[in-house]
Amino acid sequence: MADLPEVPALRQFSSTMRVDALVSDWKAAFDPELGNEERERTLYEQAWQEYLDGDYGFGLWCWRECDRLTNAFGGRVREVTRVLGAGRYFGFSHRRAVADKVPIDRVYRPRKGDMSTPRTDALILAPYQLLCVYAVRAQGGDPKARAQLEIALGESEERRRADPFLPHFETFRRLLERAAGVPSGTASPPAPAPSVEPPAPQPAAPAPSPTARRRSKSS
Repeated sequence: MADLPEVPALRQFSSTMRVDALVSDWKAAFDPELGNEERERTLYEQAWQEYLDGDYGFGLWCWRECDRLTNAFGGRVREVTRVLGAGRYFGFSHRRAVADKVPIDRVYRPRKGDMSTPRTDALILAPYQLLCVYAVRAQGGDPKARAQLEIALGESEERRRADPFLPHFETFRRLLERAAGVPSGTASPPAPAPSVEPPAPQPAAPAPSPTARRRSKSS
C-alpha cells in the first residue's frame, strides 16, 4: 500500500496496562451518539497517532485491533480499511518493526496454573504476536528464540482450530521468509517409493470332486 506512512522511530514501548487505561479513557469520552464504526475509527485513529509518535506499545494494540476486525469481516481487508480509514492498516512492515523491538524481558508469559499478576510495566502479548516476536528473533540468529518458537508452535497445534488469530502469524511468517529471500512453501522432493517385489502367485485350490459335491449337498 503506497499510502502507508513510514515506520516511525522507536521512542518508547508503553506497558500494556498504560495503553489499556488510555484506550478506556478515550472510550469513556465518546459522544454517545457516535455509531459503532465511527467509534472504531476514532479509537483507532488516536492509538495510531500515538504509534506514529513512536510509542510501540500502541503499535501492539493497533496490530491486534487490525486482526480482530479482519476476523470480524471474514478476512476482507478492504472492509477493515473502510472502517479504519485509508493508510491506517497495520501492515507487515509495521508488525516486523514492532516485533523486532519488543523488550522480551518485559513480556508476561504465564505458565499453566500461574496465578500471578503481571507487573505494571509488563507487556501482555497475544500468543500469535509472541510467535511473531520469536520468528523475527530466530531469523536474526537467536538460537534461544528458535527453540522457543518450536516449543510454542508445538503447543499452538492443540488450539489451532480454537484460535482465529493463529492464521495471522502464519501469514506474517510467510512474508518474513519472503522478505529474507527464503522460498515460501517449498517442500523437499518426495522420497522414491520403495521397491516391493510382487507376491509370488499362489496355486489355485483344486476343484472339489463330483462325489464331494454330492456329499456336501446331502449334508
